[in-house]
Amino acid sequence: MKQASAFEIVAARCWNLLNEGKPFTPIFTVSVFLLYRLDQWTAGGFWAAAGLSLLIILPMLAIFYHYDFPLFLRNYLWFPVVAALLLWEPEHLLLYAAAIGLYLFFTIFFWGTFYYRMRIGTSWWNFRRFWKLVLKNSDSTSGNAQEQLPKLLLLLFVWNRFYVLLSPGGNAEPAPAILDEVIVLGIFTASLWLYSWILHRHLFDWKPKEPELYTADPDRTGMAANEKVIVIVVDGMRKERFEEADAPFLKKLRQEGTEYTQMETVYPARTVVCFSSMFTGAYPRDHGIRSNMVWKLGIRVESIFDSLRKVGKRGRLLGIAHLIDSMGDDVESVTAVMHNDKADRNIIDRAKKIMAEQNPDLFVVQMIAVDQTGHSMGVLYDEYLQKIAEADRLVEEFVQWLTDQGMMRNTTLIVCADHGQADGIGGHGHLDEGERFVPFFLHGPAIKRGVRVDDRHSLVSVAPTLAYLLGSPYPNASRGKVLTDALNP
Repeated sequence: MKQASAFEIVAARCWNLLNEGKPFTPIFTVSVFLLYRLDQWTAGGFWAAAGLSLLIILPMLAIFYHYDFPLFLRNYLWFPVVAALLLWEPEHLLLYAAAIGLYLFFTIFFWGTFYYRMRIGTSWWNFRRFWKLVLKNSDSTSGNAQEQLPKLLLLLFVWNRFYVLLSPGGNAEPAPAILDEVIVLGIFTASLWLYSWILHRHLFDWKPKEPELYTADPDRTGMAANEKVIVIVVDGMRKERFEEADAPFLKKLRQEGTEYTQMETVYPARTVVCFSSMFTGAYPRDHGIRSNMVWKLGIRVESIFDSLRKVGKRGRLLGIAHLIDSMGDDVESVTAVMHNDKADRNIIDRAKKIMAEQNPDLFVVQMIAVDQTGHSMGVLYDEYLQKIAEADRLVEEFVQWLTDQGMMRNTTLIVCADHGQADGIGGHGHLDEGERFVPFFLHGPAIKRGVRVDDRHSLVSVAPTLAYLLGSPYPNASRGKVLTDALNP
């Protein structure tokens, strides 16, 4: 399986500008406005009026960039739209119809059909299902129609209002009248900020609690509990769907090892954020990765890979190009541009090659087909269960290969997901109940057999537990608890 090319790495970063909700909102707003006014680009005063009116709405853009409206909070976005319609008479209805049409085209056809067809081989008919997924989606991406549409319509409505007032070829009004309008908009924008602040202050109450203390003990630096640790992350595997899937090998490992039934992911539950937290033991406020769109490359704290180097050991992470943005050279990248039926097959083949040639002390494998199926076809359909079943067979094959190579004699195996997936386009990020808790279990000679732990734990426990098992110091910003309930004395 080939590595992600330099072009793919750059393309993945560019795609995140459109995929992540925060940058998408201003990009789409500006694009639609300019396309609608395409015939005026060469007219005198167009760019001055468009630029000045855009500056006037910048505070509103900043509010919508700063505040996500997770889950049911997005329902409150329509009240500012109604208030704006009461304050200002709507004009240019074709502009708003164009915005809705272009948004649906981008999400349903370009993203849900063309993009997934080109990248992972989804059917050209995928739009017949994808439109329903977009309307139900609740995550922090641009595909969250119930969040994006009211934001986009309000921004375009206000921008167009002030463009018309300032346009020399339109209904330009005297300066005092425009100033009065700006004052009204200032009051409206301040009210929008206060409204958003109140909603997030008093109704946003589902973010996991983050401990203040760093991981301190039990410190077993230099006293490894076993020789190797293999971590298999089935990206995006929703917990209750795993229970429904035909996955006998994974469920056998779980039964014979220790399962954590209330293992919680981090907020926001985006892949790069979750992996960064899992392998640093830190939260986004510490490691600095807050979405899949990484503005400043690299985590700003130590990772488990850094900790292992301190004791002369080595770890590798086999994953897609996104993870390079946070973990850098510790990632063995794989291309994510291939048919989804072949993706995990190729990843497991590459995993065998890395183990045979490099034999790292810690090896993390990201399996991607389950997540990609959830995003492209939804998590509540049979195709999603089929991908979990395929992952089960491939993990069984990989573990058997490791056993045949003599690499499992003193090895701990950890199987988990980085996040679950919600309804819609396999959404994750806002911690819907379908994405909050993930499958998580450990198996091996250092692990207790047949134990079930029902207390709530967090994925930030992965890094300190790996450090404990491999006899390295804890990463310097680790706040997770070592999963001692699973460990033999």
